[in-house]
Formats: sequence, structure tokens, C-alpha cells
Amino acid sequence: MTLRRKAVLWSVLTPLLLIAALAVALLNFDWNRLKPWLNQKVSEAIDRPFAVNGDLSLTWRSAEGETGWHTWVPWPRLSARDITVGNPLWAREPNFATVRELIFVLRPLPLLSHRISVPTIVIDSPAVWLERLADQRNNWTFTPPASKAPSRWQLDIGEVSLARGDLALTDQVLKLELQARLDSIGDAALYDKTRDGALIAPPASGPTATGAASQAPGAGSAAATAPGGRRYGIRWKATGRYNQATINATGKAGTVLSLRDANVPFPLQADVRVGNTRAVVEGTLTNPAHLGALDMHLQLSGDSMASLYALSGIVLPSTPPYETRGRLVATLRKGASVYRYDRFSGHVGGSDLSGSLTYAQRQPRALLSGQLESNQLRFEDLAPLIGADAKPGQAASDSTVRQPAGKALPVAPFRTERWDSIDADVRFTGKRIIRTADLPISDLDTHLKLDDGVLTLDPLNFGVAGGNLTSALRLDGKREPLAATIDMKARHLKLKQLFPRLEPMRASIGELNGSARLSATGNSVAALLGTSNGEARLLVENGTVSKFLLEAMGLNVGSVVIAKLFGDKPVQINCGVGDFTFTKGVARARTFVLDTQDAVIDTSGAVDLASERLALTVRPDSKGLRIFSLRSPLYVGGTLKKPSVSPDIGVLALRAGGAVALALVAPVATVLPLMDLSTGEDSQCGRLLAGMRKRPTAPPPGQAYRDPGAGKAGQGASPPASPDARAKPSAAASGSQSRPVRPDLPPRPAPGTSLYQGG
Repeated sequence: MTLRRKAVLWSVLTPLLLIAALAVALLNFDWNRLKPWLNQKVSEAIDRPFAVNGDLSLTWRSAEGETGWHTWVPWPRLSARDITVGNPLWAREPNFATVRELIFVLRPLPLLSHRISVPTIVIDSPAVWLERLADQRNNWTFTPPASKAPSRWQLDIGEVSLARGDLALTDQVLKLELQARLDSIGDAALYDKTRDGALIAPPASGPTATGAASQAPGAGSAAATAPGGRRYGIRWKATGRYNQATINATGKAGTVLSLRDANVPFPLQADVRVGNTRAVVEGTLTNPAHLGALDMHLQLSGDSMASLYALSGIVLPSTPPYETRGRLVATLRKGASVYRYDRFSGHVGGSDLSGSLTYAQRQPRALLSGQLESNQLRFEDLAPLIGADAKPGQAASDSTVRQPAGKALPVAPFRTERWDSIDADVRFTGKRIIRTADLPISDLDTHLKLDDGVLTLDPLNFGVAGGNLTSALRLDGKREPLAATIDMKARHLKLKQLFPRLEPMRASIGELNGSARLSATGNSVAALLGTSNGEARLLVENGTVSKFLLEAMGLNVGSVVIAKLFGDKPVQINCGVGDFTFTKGVARARTFVLDTQDAVIDTSGAVDLASERLALTVRPDSKGLRIFSLRSPLYVGGTLKKPSVSPDIGVLALRAGGAVALALVAPVATVLPLMDLSTGEDSQCGRLLAGMRKRPTAPPPGQAYRDPGAGKAGQGASPPASPDARAKPSAAASGSQSRPVRPDLPPRPAPGTSLYQGG
């Protein structure tokens, strides 16, 4: 053999011999010798104790998916047993995680370009303990040493297979305690339907090999494939407590978590119950490594939508029990994700509800927008919105404040502390309102906007008694207490529909119009009305009203008997005018007159909305001759919860006593005290309507209303006076002016003065 041939032969054999020697050395090397070095390097990198306590071994497998000469380079398969990752010193548990066995396959050639490519990872029986303290410290954030420069290495993980595992979470910030168990379903799992339609996988028959889920060849197997062709390979179950509410959750996920192919949807299914709130989802997660998109069917149910705030951070009102079903579609981006609950339908209480809602993450606050619609809306299902669903002595939904037994106005406070956590722009339409016969409300249309803690309902429109009640409501939740303003208009309200259960009003026609502007401060409906300031005006013109109703209010006994015997006849309304002022929650009748062709009915007095006390006097004045008339003022007292109506006993006694005395002298004269010869003015509508053209005004929230027409005497008027402050009527007072002292009525104003000026 020539020297040249020997050189060529050695140049070929030498690398082969070196490779063979290296292979023999690697195959026979005890990799456990590297554990101290490996444990130290990983501990320094994560700034936590790390240890491989079991065997560390290396085997080789042939390359997969490679082409050309790359197929000749084998892939190392590393196995590490009994791995522990320590916790910070403040943590309750000694370890952050433990793993029974970790197996991963490495592609060696990408290491030349500073890229760590791991096609497959198998994790057997991991156990993770997550913990967060009240001061926001948590054990799942790994902080590398500050002096360490950023690494040039890149990590590329392909597939992750999880055989079984346990997870425990303790979060003092969210007040959450959770324990979860994950298991591999296996290829032999069978899928059954439960009563509510959720897919449940029974335990696999026989042991599950580590990594079997990712290596199973039965991709098309009906036993391991859920309907729709999506495979579920992992099932999980969780229990715990959240804010004293019990958590019970079950679900399934795909067999292989594909972090390499962003186009492969990852199947998910879950049934989560937190207290009385339940969410059932089934769908796919696209690009799970970077949370690209979400497409799922979502079913939500619970006692009140307000309970979703603690789970999602979305501010929703208090409602009756609800259930909705729809499609949840999300585009997931860090800090800018958009979730859309699309075309959902369901019910809230006894009302149907449908529409679409979009939740968009943005700065400084997220935005909830959309459109909701109800074809049949029960009016009682709106009561929890303002706390009006509370029974006497009990608290309203999502409230701890009990409703006093003697109060009619809701005292449940608004949750204004949540308003600045989200913005909202939602339109709601209630096409048909189902209500009791006492509430002549037919439909609802409103546009809700919440911007930086300020809630606006503009418009807030109701169909009422064949007409419309339009208003604009503004609630400033950033002020303490809450500040409110309302501008309201009533147009074309039909009189006979306003009192549907009152038999005499069924013969009435005519319309009611009005407007009001009020401001107030307070954190409940009762507090707002109890501090209200402003004006309100009502007008009835060119209508008719039941004659029997008017005669009954005048206590004209003869006319009532005639009406009962021969029927009711309508009476022409010349006008009806109501002009009210609101000062610190006290509503006073500046003018409250109903002028008809037969009588003029004048009402005066006040209503204290803070204490809910009534103090009104109704004075009928007949036009023309009335025989057997016992006409006297009617006193309306008591409270909004229990009003009382009674005539002036003194006037009736004087008239009855006069009749008895005259009967002893001359029987014909008996009827004289029962005759009413007053004629009254033909019509005072011109004077009354002249003051109704001005638009109502209201001061800013927190400022008291000052009546411009009352002068200094009307400024700062007080509520109805106490009994001790009232002058007792003199014995010489006439029957039409005297009345007994009543603790629930204000004093009568002097003749010639405006009604209740100066209190």
C-alpha cells in the first residue's frame, strides 16, 4: 500500500473511529455524574432550588421529519426522574413543583445556531403548588439574577404530553383556594352523554403509559375522538372555594398540546360552577402557545348577573336568576384582547333576553358594548336593578342592607365602587312589558353609557298609558355620595289607562302631559328622592272625566245615588294643572287644581320623601246647586306605604248637627244645611295655564331648590311642621275653615298667600 493510499484511508477512518468512540462513550457514560452540575446551573438560572433526585439517563432515537444527511444524525432522548423545584422562603409549601419523570427529545443540529429545539416533552405526574400573598407576592414569577445578560439561545417546544398531574392554588388577593387533578383519558376511553348534554369520559380501562396520549396512533379512532373530529386526551377536575363560594369544575382538553403548529385548533371543554353561577363551554383554542383565538359555545346561568363581576371583572346589574346560550369568539392579544358573546339568547327571571355583547380590553378601562333585546319583559324583573325586589325586613339581591318594613322606597345601595373599573355602551329595547294591571307601562327603550364612573341613561323611554315617558338620567358615581340629575317629559298619557283598575275612570278620556327636572344626592333610590330638588309640572286639558268620580270626591250624596241608579255621565274637563316644587326631598303643591264644568278641585299640602309622610288636603268646590251635599275637605295622611284618606269630621258634624236642629223646628228646613249654593268661577284655566309654559328647573346636585316665586319666605322651606308648632282652631272658626289638629298634616297657609310658603 502506497503512502498516499494510507493517508487517504486514515483520513477517512479517523473521523469514523472518533465518532464510534464518542458514541460508545456516550452510550456507556453515567449521566448521573452530571446531576450536580445540572442542578447548580438550573438553580442559578431560575434563582430557585432545583434538583434531579432520581436517575438521569440518555438514549437515542432515529430522526423524524428530517431530509438529506440530517436523517443520519440521531436524536438524544433524555429522562430525568424525581425532579423538585423549590419555593421562595416566604411560601407555605417547600416546593413549587415536583415531577415524577420528565422525558424530552432534543434535535442536536439546531444547537449550532443557538436554538434549543425540543420536538416532544412528556411530563409524568407533575404536582404544582401556586401561592400568592395579600401583598401581591407570588411564587410563579421566576426572576433571574439582575447581572445576567439576556441569553442568545431560543427555545422551540413542539409537543407536550401530560399523563397525570395535580395543581393547588392559594390566592389571598382573590380569596381563592383550588385543588385540581388532571388525568389522561387514553385511547380506549368511551364518550357518553349526560343529562345536560355535556361530554364525560369514564376512566380508561387499564394503565396509561407515560406519553401514550401523544404517541397513540388512533387519531381517527372513534373511541378517542369526540363528535366533530376533535380528540380529547386529558380530563380534569377541580374543587375549592372562592370568596366563601364553593367551586366544582370538570372538563377535558386535547391529547396533544401543539405549540409548533398555530393552525391546529386545540379542543377544550369545561363545566365550571362557582357558588350558584355556572359556565359550560365547548370549543377550540387556536395557537395555544400564544393564545391566538378562542371559538366556543358558552352557556351561562346563575342567581344574578352581578355575581359575574367577581369572576370576570365585568360590571353587570343585579338581576333575577338567568340563563343564556351563545357563541363566545375572542381575539387574544396581550392587553388588547376582544371577546364577543355573539347572538346569545336566554331568559332573565321570566323575561326573554337576546343580543350580542363585546368586551374589549383597552386603556385606561375596558369597554363593554352591544345591543340587547327582550320581546316580552316582565316589569318585576327590572326591580333588582334599583333594589326594589327586597321584601320588608329583608335585603335585596346582592345587598346586605335590609328594607325597613315601613318604607316603600328601596334603600339598597348602588355598587358605585365598581363603576370606574369598566366603560359601557349598551342599547336595550324591551318591546313588550308584562306588568300588573296597576302599572300601565307597555315598552322600554334606553341607551346606557358608563364613562369613568359616570352612568348615563339617555334616552330612558317608557311607553306609558298609550303615551310616552321620555327622560335622561345621569348618575355620577365618582362623587360621594352619588350625584343624580333627571330631565323627564310625559306626553299623551291617556287618563283611563293610568288607572286601569278604577272603575269610574274607564269612562274617562283625555290626555296627561307634564315635565320635571330634579337633582339629588344619595347612594340609593330612597336617599336620592329624599334629597331631591327641582320642579315638576302636570297638565290635563280638553278631556272628560267620570262624573261619578268627581261627585264621589265631593261627597255629594244625592248625585252619587243618582249616578248609581241611572249610570255615570262624563264631565268635561276644562283643565287640570299641577305645579310642584321639591326642596330637600319635600314635594309641595304650588298649584294643584282640576277645573271641570261641574266643580273645581283644589289640592294643597306636601309630601316628605325622606320620611315618606303624606300631608295633603283636597278641597272640592261645586259649581251650581247640589242637593244633599256633604262636601268637605279630604285629608290625605299617613305614609307612602300606608296612606290614609279621611274627610273633615268637624265640617260634617256641623252640617249634620244643623240639619238635626232645623228638623226640630221645621221639617222642610232639614235639607238647607245639606244644600251647596256656591257657584265658583266658570273657569280659571287661563290663569292656571299661564304659569305652565315655563320649563321646570333644578339646581346642581347637592344644592337646595329656591322657589323664585316665593321670595325669601319660600327659601329653605322646611318639611311639614310638628304638631306642637300648629295653632289650634278657635271655637268661632267657621265649619269650612276649621279642622282638628292632625300630626301628619302641615299648617294651613293664611288667606291670600301662596300654598305652603315658608313651610
